[in-house]
Amino acid sequence: MSAGFSEVADRVYVLREPLLRVNVTLVVGDDEALLVDTLSSAGQATELAAAVGRVTDRPLTLVNTHHHYDHCFGNAVLAGDPPRPVYAHERAAAALRDEPERLRREAYEEVRTEHPELAAELADTPLLAPTHMVHTETALDLGGRRVLLRHPGRGHTDADVVVHVPDADVLVAGDLVEQSGPPAFEDSYPLQWPDAVADLLRLTTARTVVVPGHGDPVDVGFVRAQHAELARLAWLIRAAHTGDAPPERVAAEAPFGARAALIAARRGYIELNGTV
Repeated sequence: MSAGFSEVADRVYVLREPLLRVNVTLVVGDDEALLVDTLSSAGQATELAAAVGRVTDRPLTLVNTHHHYDHCFGNAVLAGDPPRPVYAHERAAAALRDEPERLRREAYEEVRTEHPELAAELADTPLLAPTHMVHTETALDLGGRRVLLRHPGRGHTDADVVVHVPDADVLVAGDLVEQSGPPAFEDSYPLQWPDAVADLLRLTTARTVVVPGHGDPVDVGFVRAQHAELARLAWLIRAAHTGDAPPERVAAEAPFGARAALIAARRGYIELNGTV
């Protein structure tokens, strides 16, 4: 675990977990605090809880930006007993409630080669499904501070939620925006992803601090540039599909590198074929 939270705007703090460079954001109001994402395992979540305690003793509400393991497997530890509210999109909540063993198995397979210790730890981590659903938009009052939870549409997954803190001009984008590597397309909707980013851009100003799912906080110019790359990728996928070209053709020409673009092209073809 990193040294702890760093303040990126007034009473908005970001902690980066060093192994996967996952960002956790803490928003502190007068009465309550909001923790966005809970990391990968019970062990990581226990350290995260201690880091939160060094910043604030306000009662916590939790938000999951989506249902991938590195953003929500710490829910059970951070929610406590009796559990605090945990917000997420309804489809993310359903995945954690109805398919925990599938999510745990997929997470284990993803990390077991490069991070075997983490794989062993998350295999034994109890999962807690979110308790409060976000459909399109939900506003929370932390006491003198309003926070907006918004589902901008399908993109990185079908259940992404962004968190907007208007008075601090901060937007927590989850994995809809990535800084430390290319976007991850394995569960994505690459033809709709540009529209989701365009939606979240409407919440920004020229001075907004955007917290990506992984890596350093970025400015709006970075997000606009990534949106342009996502839009070009979507165009290439549509054009190749129309011309009956193989997905490999897209990968040879697209942004984000051949491996990521090939996964995106295959997902885009599934979208266009109407099977996802």
